Amino acid sequence: MKILLMGHPNVGKSVFFNRLTGAKVFESNYPGTTVDFMKGWMRVEGEDVELIDVPGTFSLEPKDKAEEVSVNMLEENRDCVVVCVLDASKIERGLYLALEIIEKGYTVVVALNMWDVAEDKNIKIGVEKLEQILGVPVVPTTAVSGEGFKELVSRIKEAAPVKIEEIIKNAGGGGSAAVSG
Repeated sequence: MKILLMGHPNVGKSVFFNRLTGAKVFESNYPGTTVDFMKGWMRVEGEDVELIDVPGTFSLEPKDKAEEVSVNMLEENRDCVVVCVLDASKIERGLYLALEIIEKGYTVVVALNMWDVAEDKNIKIGVEKLEQILGVPVVPTTAVSGEGFKELVSRIKEAAPVKIEEIIKNAGGGGSAAVSG
């Protein structure tokens, strides 16, 4: 199994990466570029799993070299699990990227990082409702403290690809909003 950490710049992906790998990492340049990514390993249920922290990207339509590297790494690793790291205090910004990745048919787990910051700002996120709408595991996390990481690792194994039609069907019920605050 291979896991790609994807998300916008400055959402805590590198802290995530260091916590999950225990900083057993090496940096490398993507072939033909000077854009760095980090690769390391972690254990999931006794299995060694490769973990790659790709450069931050705002969408799957690259606007610069770093975003191009992220999109290329995603395309080259169709069989990976994508942990889409979102800033929970600015969730609407990251959901677009998460939806793009889900729509492409990747296996996704959404990590709502900076959960503590969202709580401090009195932002309420209906995690179960968001999970139901997206059709993928959604886990609140705080990378700096490690909160939510045990659940995140256990939910990685249960993730499965979702079709965009399922998301539309799940959101179509007109239920309550998943985010308020």
